[in-house]
Amino acid sequence: QVQLVESGGGLVQAGASLRLSCAVSGGTFSSYTMGWFRQAPGLEREFVARISRLSLTRDYSDSVKGRFAVSRDNAKNTVYLQMNSLKPEDTAVYYCAAGKSATTNSDTYLYWGQGTQVTVSS
Repeated sequence: QVQLVESGGGLVQAGASLRLSCAVSGGTFSSYTMGWFRQAPGLEREFVARISRLSLTRDYSDSVKGRFAVSRDNAKNTVYLQMNSLKPEDTAVYYCAAGKSATTNSDTYLYWGQGTQVTVSS
């Protein structure tokens, strides 16, 4: 079946950058809309970013717009999340997800990774 594996998380200081990667196997990567979500302790999972199959459409939550950038490499079956100017409120477990005609709603995604921790200190 389709599997997604995130990597690239870590502990950084506010203002630093991180690049998350999500490797996809077991499916046709180029057929999926890819999304990034995050979940902080005690809070519900929230939408962060999405990218369409051919990278023609990119969407971001208001909280990360202008700081984060989502991209994909269909030849490598990998989606990325470049995170710049990180803030303590960005601290969360970050998840990638794959879906068919997926939106910002988490229930439109079919497959999920297990997450990678991002911690931003002040």
